[in-house]
Amino acid sequence: MKKNKLVIYGLVAVIFGAIGAWYGTRHKGEAPPPITATVAPNVTGPSKTLYSQRMMDVNGVEQQLAQWQGKNLLVNFWAPWCAPCVEEMPELSELQTASAGKNLQIIGIGIDSQANIAEFAQRMKITYPLYVGGIGGSDLSRTFGNAQGGLPFTVLIGADGQVKKTYLGRLKFDQLRSDLSSL
Repeated sequence: MKKNKLVIYGLVAVIFGAIGAWYGTRHKGEAPPPITATVAPNVTGPSKTLYSQRMMDVNGVEQQLAQWQGKNLLVNFWAPWCAPCVEEMPELSELQTASAGKNLQIIGIGIDSQANIAEFAQRMKITYPLYVGGIGGSDLSRTFGNAQGGLPFTVLIGADGQVKKTYLGRLKFDQLRSDLSSL
């Protein structure tokens, strides 16, 4: 008797699976919205939110992000467990070093714990300040248009506090350099 029930359940499962497959191939819905999201140019609201933040640096010292106000700012939201984030960090470090003395500052806001970010910073040679955003860092990135909370997410803010451009995913540095030259 138990074997018969098992066979019946198996047949019912196969039938429903076939119906689902048939339905899925016949009914194509609208394409999902694009993964990237950007804020309109010349928006200062998110920048004000950023500059009002206080975050721990990798040494556990609380810092005011308002210290970067008035500079062209490249804000990179990242995490130590995010492979594309880690891959672009050496290039961001090179860009920061090459921009020394110019009106550009790169900062990284890590979406992880202070301990994990501090450990990561000790292993890597990063030439720009790293801050601990934790889960609140994800919320902050959403104020700049990162609706899905994807990483890496980078925001280019002009010295006037206006958002110039946002980038979701690993940076294309040729495009970034072009965008920086227009500041």
